[in-house]
Amino acid sequence: MIAKTVRTCFPIAAKAVSDSAEEINKLNVFPVPDGDTGTNMSLTLASVVKELSSLPADADMEAIAGAITHGSLMGARGNSGVITSQILRGVAEGLVGATDPASASDVAAALRRAVKVAFKAVRKPVEGTILTVLRDISTRADACEKARDSVEDTLDAVVVEAYQSVARTPDLLPVLKENGVVDSGAFGFAIFLEAFVNAALGREGHQVDDFSTTFDAGAETAREGALDRVKIEANDDWEGSEYRYCNEFLFKADAPFDEDECLAFLASMGDCELLVGAYPDYKIHVHSNTPNLVLEHMLKLGQIYEVFIHNMEMEAHDRTAKIHADQEAAAEPAKPLGYVAVAAGSGEAEILSSLGVDVVVSGGQTMNPSTADLLEAVNKVNAEAVIILPNNGNIRMAAEAAASAAEDKRVAVVPTKTVPQAFSALFAVLPDSSFEDALDAMTEAAAEVRDGEITTAVRDSAASDGTPIHAGDVMGIINDSIDIVGSDVKQVTLDCINRMQEDEEGDSLTILAGSDMDDAAFEELLAAIEEAQPDLEIDAHRGEQPLYPVIFSIE
Repeated sequence: MIAKTVRTCFPIAAKAVSDSAEEINKLNVFPVPDGDTGTNMSLTLASVVKELSSLPADADMEAIAGAITHGSLMGARGNSGVITSQILRGVAEGLVGATDPASASDVAAALRRAVKVAFKAVRKPVEGTILTVLRDISTRADACEKARDSVEDTLDAVVVEAYQSVARTPDLLPVLKENGVVDSGAFGFAIFLEAFVNAALGREGHQVDDFSTTFDAGAETAREGALDRVKIEANDDWEGSEYRYCNEFLFKADAPFDEDECLAFLASMGDCELLVGAYPDYKIHVHSNTPNLVLEHMLKLGQIYEVFIHNMEMEAHDRTAKIHADQEAAAEPAKPLGYVAVAAGSGEAEILSSLGVDVVVSGGQTMNPSTADLLEAVNKVNAEAVIILPNNGNIRMAAEAAASAAEDKRVAVVPTKTVPQAFSALFAVLPDSSFEDALDAMTEAAAEVRDGEITTAVRDSAASDGTPIHAGDVMGIINDSIDIVGSDVKQVTLDCINRMQEDEEGDSLTILAGSDMDDAAFEELLAAIEEAQPDLEIDAHRGEQPLYPVIFSIE
């Protein structure tokens, strides 16, 4: 039961952090602008999700703990990511011996283990950070255990305590109060914890509780109470430590070595030094002005890989620029019409933004955004009216629900099923179009697009003509119908395009390469299309969408 709960809830909690990454990034000021905290934590958690997905369905808690420990260590990014990896490791290890179902005592024991592991990894713990929040929720869990509270009440209490602790971080760390923020890593951790607990208890949304009159008597939720302490200000000065570069990499030792001596060396090179893991695999993090010397020293002891070196000064200036841009956008009068669109890949998102989409929501076939996600995006658009482009049939209902729930602006949905349909819809809007005219033009343009998708079957099935489909076969989907089955992505793509041209000849082809198709394979595919359809004008881009190596449309 515990193993299943952890495995089910972890991806949900990881997505909550990913969805809030930009919000977390804007809080990032301490210890220094160490990359983007929200992004780093999201990448760390994503590595765990990937590791968990590779486990067999019947994996026990010990195997899951191993996957969490290894995944978070290998994927840890930035100071926040490395510390998060140790918190996750401690909690996972603490749950291995838990009773089934878990009790308040199990929760308390797991958090005590996390405190021990995480504080051991940091040589100079600082108050007002993620470690403070961890210690505070552990203390709260201990109190619940002593009071013999239920596990449900204990988990709720831990979530509220997490946000209350986050709200206290500016009082413990002057640099946070000076910048008008709570600690970014602590806030990200609270978001993860809240989402995990809500998923475990079968709830949606944010934890509702009497927050605390100490912070805000009007706060309906613990999260709101923490954020009411925040008034983000742009700071143009580089006020980080004297060290400019964030160095992080994985290290495989050739032989056992003196870890304390190694940490002392890292400390001599800079600050925020971390060395976590166990022989022979480690994660190393340090802020330094001489990353070359750090790498040279560690090469004497073993092998280094997955090396990331970030210029924190440049990242700090980028943060300031983003805050200025947000402030300027907020000060501008609302425009008549804005757009929200869903995209599964970074390339798709970039194209949609270039075509005038104000907010792009991450999502797709297997990661549908919720109504709340879409409504939040709508509310971010500084416009009197908003049109949503769901770009997937499975997202349409959520988009329409978001449109119905919007209160302060007119919102409608153009029922696009694919991103290429959205491209055509956006091109169809004339400057200064009214809401109604834009909606009509976009709907009509999207309906005229003939599109195709290439993907791989995950189970046995049958094509539209009865042809058997076996797991692993490449499928060509034309206008929602599985019409082509084969074993090669390039050939199936060509067969789809040829059939569509035979049915109705088009003039232009828009084609997007997915994350599973490399540049060489994409160029080879484009050359084959040009040879087979010399009269077809090709507009090729990298969409980076998962699961679908090729998406295209013909007009």
